[in-house]
Amino acid sequence: MSESAAVMRNCTISIVVISFNTRQMTLDCLRTLKTETAGSDAEIILVDNASTDDSVSAVRAEFPEVKVIANDANRGFGAGNNQGMKAAGGEFFFLINTDAFPKPGAIQAMLKCMLDHPRAGVVGPRLLYGDGKLQQSCFRFPSPAFAWLENLWLTPLMGDYRHWPHDRLREVDFAIGACLLVRRKVVEQVGGFDEEFFMYSEEADWQKRIWQAGWTVLFEPNAVVTHLAGGSGAKDRPRINAYFFDSLDYYELKHHGVLGLMLLRLAMLIGCSLRAILWSLMCLVPGRRQTAWAKLKMHAWLIRRQSADWRILRKTRNQANMSATTMGWGQGIL
Repeated sequence: MSESAAVMRNCTISIVVISFNTRQMTLDCLRTLKTETAGSDAEIILVDNASTDDSVSAVRAEFPEVKVIANDANRGFGAGNNQGMKAAGGEFFFLINTDAFPKPGAIQAMLKCMLDHPRAGVVGPRLLYGDGKLQQSCFRFPSPAFAWLENLWLTPLMGDYRHWPHDRLREVDFAIGACLLVRRKVVEQVGGFDEEFFMYSEEADWQKRIWQAGWTVLFEPNAVVTHLAGGSGAKDRPRINAYFFDSLDYYELKHHGVLGLMLLRLAMLIGCSLRAILWSLMCLVPGRRQTAWAKLKMHAWLIRRQSADWRILRKTRNQANMSATTMGWGQGIL
């Protein structure tokens, strides 16, 4: 028996898959997972957020062994993963989106990394786009200071991960939620995702709390996963953009307070204004006008939003400082 196969046999792992209107992609993802977990005791749990494309019946027909949780409404990414983890029996939780496809040995490599590093609470893989190009999978935690550096094109001063080749094992602030391996005991201690986040920033918030609890987050380059990116939201970019910036607002309010949120907004107003000027000039360049116009409209929308939309401040102090126990987790619930 190979070392990687032995790792799978000696660990109990629960795979949680979140789906929303990605029927064919969901089936392809489950086929990949079934192949990669053959011969192990891994369980697969699919949480479907009220798909209307016959995803649930198709999965039940082809994969009767998969435990399906079919929601009657779209509860969002974090809430769906919380449902899956609460229903899971494994020692480790492998969280994956339907647009992510582990390469051979990826799951085993992530498990081995976690077993080799007892303080690792989360392990993230090396992500590739569908064309095989490297995808940035690790990020710094959002903060007012980072927002200023980012909007003034100064992020290299903070050691940003954008130009890191993702070629070595290292600690990172957080890995994106497309594919993560998490210890069960970490979730029992820290709690699940904050369900106030519908989509985006929830993995940053979660992994920040995991770091604060004394665990680490590791990036494992030997685990390679193809991530097509944007599977369920690629056709509705304006709505996805709204989710992204709403979630970023809530993250800043939760971790940096009202002042932090205001500093973030000011940084983005300045950054978007500078970029709007540049894209306005690019509209005069033949061959770039269509792209430049789209970028200009995006930045104009952001300027309006960041200056006028303060709905986030309606959230109560209790929401902005929500603990794991208020989300129904608490110690020992799993």
